[in-house]
Amino acid sequence: MSNVKRHRGVFNPNNSSPYELSRTRIENFIRCPCCFYLQQVKKVNFPSTPGFNINEATDVLLKRDFDECRAKGAPHPFLKAQGYGHLIPFDHEDFELWTQSLHFGAKGRFHTIHDETNLKVGGGLDDVWLNTDTGKLHIVDYKSTSLKTAGKNITLDDPWKSSYKRQMDLYVWVMRRKGFDVSDIGYFLYCDGDRFTSNSFLGSEKATMQFKMSILPYNARLGWIEPTLVAIQKTLNSKSVPRHNDYCEFGKFLKQVDNATGVL
Repeated sequence: MSNVKRHRGVFNPNNSSPYELSRTRIENFIRCPCCFYLQQVKKVNFPSTPGFNINEATDVLLKRDFDECRAKGAPHPFLKAQGYGHLIPFDHEDFELWTQSLHFGAKGRFHTIHDETNLKVGGGLDDVWLNTDTGKLHIVDYKSTSLKTAGKNITLDDPWKSSYKRQMDLYVWVMRRKGFDVSDIGYFLYCDGDRFTSNSFLGSEKATMQFKMSILPYNARLGWIEPTLVAIQKTLNSKSVPRHNDYCEFGKFLKQVDNATGVL
């Protein structure tokens, strides 16, 4: 086992080991460099949010279903029915490690070291599908929601889904740097809890919720990634705290508190 101390959590400019940066931390920087700096450099703990247990449950169930097909080397019946029978779950000895987003620094996990910035970038994949027609891989991300408007189709057009797209971009980038032939096209597999169904929800012993399923292709855009990593490195090594973005909710809150009390 290596004796090299991992560089994670609070950034230490005197630690020469690659600094571990998850996809979520990168997204935090994009949202607000000030909040990112306060958390990663100054060790400020921001208010926590509850986990999305229903979303996690659909992820687990989808992965279980696709793992059965992965073991058989066969497409899932749902994909075949949607005209995607040429896509099969990709089987690789490290696949289970790639899906583990926590502690991604270990050997075989889903990460890459960006030498220019000395940042170790990674995360946790939901799935990878092999295109049997082209031989290329497609990154797959599971998402769950419950649309509040009857008859509305799920799209990637909502403003907050920019972060979903960046996640896909980053995972395509990491996977390519790991040496895999990855397509520009990734897929979002969406579970939409159907609140408008005429089927009964509560039975005599259990409740059953039905989900409408959608496959949304997305063309990855990687041009933002390396400039963002360079900007992150510069921010981490800065001696001064950046300004909050104008649309940062924490920044607005702190400004309002200061205006109301004058204590900040």
